[in-house]
Amino acid sequence: MVTTLGPVEEERAENAVDRTLGRLRAIDSRPAPDGTGPQPSPFPPEPVPDGPGEQPLTLADLYRDHRLRLMRLAMLLVDIPATAEDVVQEAFTGLHRHWTGLRDETAAVAYLRAAVVNGSRSVLRRRRTAREYVPPHSANARSAESLAMLSAEHQSVVDALSFLPPRQREVLVLRYYGGLTESEISEAAGMSRGTVKSTASRALDAVARIMEERAGASATRRQGDPR
Repeated sequence: MVTTLGPVEEERAENAVDRTLGRLRAIDSRPAPDGTGPQPSPFPPEPVPDGPGEQPLTLADLYRDHRLRLMRLAMLLVDIPATAEDVVQEAFTGLHRHWTGLRDETAAVAYLRAAVVNGSRSVLRRRRTAREYVPPHSANARSAESLAMLSAEHQSVVDALSFLPPRQREVLVLRYYGGLTESEISEAAGMSRGTVKSTASRALDAVARIMEERAGASATRRQGDPR
């Protein structure tokens, strides 16, 4: 029977996840090191009305401002950069189809987040194996690069997240990388606030257990090293 870890271990895991995904969020918020900036929007520019006043939100604006964060969100859920790219592109395609009713940025971003979560779930359901690896796609070098910039400690947290059940991983990624509230996670993931809270607790417990087991295995290997 698996016993539940105590509050100290869960708090330690929460701090580790918060530091790691917060670090990723900070890295992803920086300009690209080659100075190229964000990728151009695949959507045609919309006409700008004459006269003063605030200009309306466009799909190109949303693509420029939110694509990279959505890419990271998808990549943390499905692991493979090229697949994450497909999920995000499909989310923006869906937004384009519903654009006339979503000119408010808050509603549009909420739509995109939910679409990325649902698209990632569909990918995971279709996979023949629970974990499969494909080399990072060259078009997504920025995503792979930011992972490589993490410390060994942060890398171990990302690895631990990859072993969680999909719903648990979704909740932690949305909370600590996306910076969403319980209400926003509830909307994006399609679950009640109570389920969000209990899922987060189980996920942190699992992360703590995985990291504890890995640390123990690493210590055993070091003790067995004759050098």
